[in-house]
Amino acid sequence: MTGSGASQPSILEETEIKPTKNDGPWKVVLWDDDHHTYEYVIEMLMDVCQMTWEKAFQHAVEVDTRKKTIVFSGELEHAEFVHERILEYGPDPRMSSSKGSMTATLEQ
Repeated sequence: MTGSGASQPSILEETEIKPTKNDGPWKVVLWDDDHHTYEYVIEMLMDVCQMTWEKAFQHAVEVDTRKKTIVFSGELEHAEFVHERILEYGPDPRMSSSKGSMTATLEQ
């Protein structure tokens, strides 16, 4: 449209890009506590995250020594699924003090 007198936006004008909920990767962080055994952590990660025993054991050691471990990183929908399954896994039957699942958070 030439000759209309209206100014066209410049190609160089900056537009603000706002992050969306789907920007990633999203992480599922498992937090340490004194109410779940290594065996529980290993079994839960093998079941929920489809990890090998060796990989699950590495995460069990890391959560015990560093007080947290990232057990999943990826797209939001999959991270939410893993997070929910951890929170619903239930108590450790090996410990009478275990009243529920381990704590896990969803972080970006």
